[in-house]
Order: sequence, then structure tokens, then C-alpha cells
Amino acid sequence: MWQRIGAMVFKEVRQMLRDPGTIAMMFMFPIIQLLIFGVAINNDPRHLPLAVEANDNSQFSRAIVAGLRNTSYFDVTEIAGRYGEGERLLAEGKAQFVLTIPTDFSRALVRGEHPQVLLTADATDPASTGPAVAAVSEAVNQALTRELSGPLAARVAGPPPVSLVLHRSYNPEGITSHNTVPGLLAIILSMTMVALTAMSVTREDEQGTMENLLATPLRPIEVMVGKIVPYFAMGFVQVLVVLAAAKLVFQVPFVGSMTLLLAVTLLFTLVCLALGFTMSTLVKSQVQAMQASMFYLMPSILLSGFAFPFRGMPWPIQWIAEILPPTHYIRLVRGIMLKGWDLRLALPESAVLLVMLLAFGTIAVRRYRDTVA
Repeated sequence: MWQRIGAMVFKEVRQMLRDPGTIAMMFMFPIIQLLIFGVAINNDPRHLPLAVEANDNSQFSRAIVAGLRNTSYFDVTEIAGRYGEGERLLAEGKAQFVLTIPTDFSRALVRGEHPQVLLTADATDPASTGPAVAAVSEAVNQALTRELSGPLAARVAGPPPVSLVLHRSYNPEGITSHNTVPGLLAIILSMTMVALTAMSVTREDEQGTMENLLATPLRPIEVMVGKIVPYFAMGFVQVLVVLAAAKLVFQVPFVGSMTLLLAVTLLFTLVCLALGFTMSTLVKSQVQAMQASMFYLMPSILLSGFAFPFRGMPWPIQWIAEILPPTHYIRLVRGIMLKGWDLRLALPESAVLLVMLLAFGTIAVRRYRDTVA
């Protein structure tokens, strides 16, 4: 009995070692998890882009800017001198925080009136705003404490010399569902469009029905389109379900254009379908197609900004995340739904998705022709 069991174990081990997908799962899957959870994911993000709208050009304003630059929480990306400039940077996603210093700030500070400074946060990602707000308050008060010396030293005694007022733009109550529900569109479409498309084509090869299709008058490109259209319709239904739930159940605000949202969703769906078809030409079985889909879906969920703050990841990981289509689509969905992006603001991210569509589509068509030749 033990010899027969040993022979069976030997046979399974040899078969497993001959499967590149299984070897990749055995070594690469834990390595990817270690890199993502040990290096990439950080719930305490640093070096967040912050713009300062300095309407009071004084030594106190300059001291505040210097204090913010000295903290590791922020990178002061721009000093805006015009009223409303900070709000524009926030809407375009170029800054995550805007600190507004009022025009009469220095005079009120010298008089001991405890002036207010406004911190506006992009709350479309509430997880990255909490620790940073406390860092702003501490940096501002420490900077002013050093400047209020000599005759002004009495201003430091008692309560802090400045009151920090926080305003959360686009999600004033900090509701998490306003951030996650729009991002679910990217994850759901990625899971269904990529995985199901890759498995659909490999299923035809495994069952031997691909030869029957090729024996018909259908051309290879016509077979591709016929395979893609049903899953495209499935994705459209999923989009409608998620949008309806976002509006009726989770009360997610929708301030942008529905036409623009559907247009970028159409583009992203085509990218996912082209990627899934490309995967199907690189694998030989449904099991390998599922393994390849897992290698794509796990980084897409964890690195795209859906589950964890994107700006909390190290720069090399952010560069890798820029290659993933969900990263750009999540920015588009949140920007259109929560910030009211128009075509001008949505164009850069849409252009990236268009380039990905052309690249994946070209690879899929060429690989498919080579496969059926």
C-alpha cells in the first residue's frame, strides 16, 4: 500500500513541477504578498502634497511654510498667491491639502486675537487625512512659537496662538462608503472582464471546440469580437447595478456628468476585455488562466488606491501601480462622481487608458492570430 501511495505522490510531484503556473504560484504568490503587505501598504501615509494659499506675505507665513516643509507628512508642492488657487489644485488632484492663510493674519497674530487658518483636505480618501491634520496643527504652532519671541513672547502663553479650522472637501462627513463604493466599479469590472474572458477562450481550447469555430466562415477577429460582446454586456449591467446601489443605498453624491462617467467606464471595460483576451493567448488551460488572473487582481485591489491610500506607498510601488488600469479608472470615477470633473480634467487619465487599450488590443490580435495559424 505504501509503495502505491508513494508512486502516486511521485507522479503528482512530477506533474506539478512540469506546470510553470504551479511553480509560479508556489514562489511568486508569497513573494508578492510580502512585498505588498510588508513594503507597499502603509496606513500612515507621508509626503502628502500640500499647497499653501498665502494671502498674507509676512515672516509668520514664511515660518509656517518652513515648518510644514520640515515635517515628513507633507511635501509643499506650491505656494499660491491668488485667492481660490488652492481650491483648483485640490479639484485637479495636484494637492491633497490646502492651507489658507488669511490676509490680515500677521496683524491679528501680533494683536493676540488668535487668528484662524483654514486647512482644506481632499476627503475622497478619508484614511489619509486623519494623522496629517494633527501634524499640520503641530507644525504651525511650533513654527509660530519660534517666531513669537521678545516683545511678542506673551502671545505664546495660554492657548495656541492660531486656531486651525478643518474643512473636508467632497466628503465633509468622512463617510468611507463615498470612497469605496465608486472604487468598487473598477474591482468588479476587473474581476469579471479579465478573469472570465481569459477562461472563456481557454475553455474552447481545452474542450476542442476552437477548431470547430475556426472551421466555420468566421475570421479570427470575428471570433474575438463574438467572445467579447457578451461579457461587455455583462459589465454594463454590473455598472448599472453598482451606480444604482451607490445612489439609492449608500447615498454617494454624484456631482459630475453621467455621460462622461459612462464613456470612461466603456473605455476601462474595453481595456479589461483586451487584457483578458491577451492572457488567454499566453496560457494553455483554465487553471493557468485563473492563476494569471489572480496575479493581476491582487495587486489591482491593494495597490490601485481602492483599499489603501495610494500616496502612502513608496515611490517605486507607485510607479508599478501606474501600470495597472484600475489605478487610473478609480481616479476617474472618484473625480467625476465626487469632484465633478469635466472632460478637461478627465482627459489625462483617459489618455492613459486609451494607450493601454491600444497596446493590449494589438498584442491580443497578434497573439491570437499566431495561436490559430
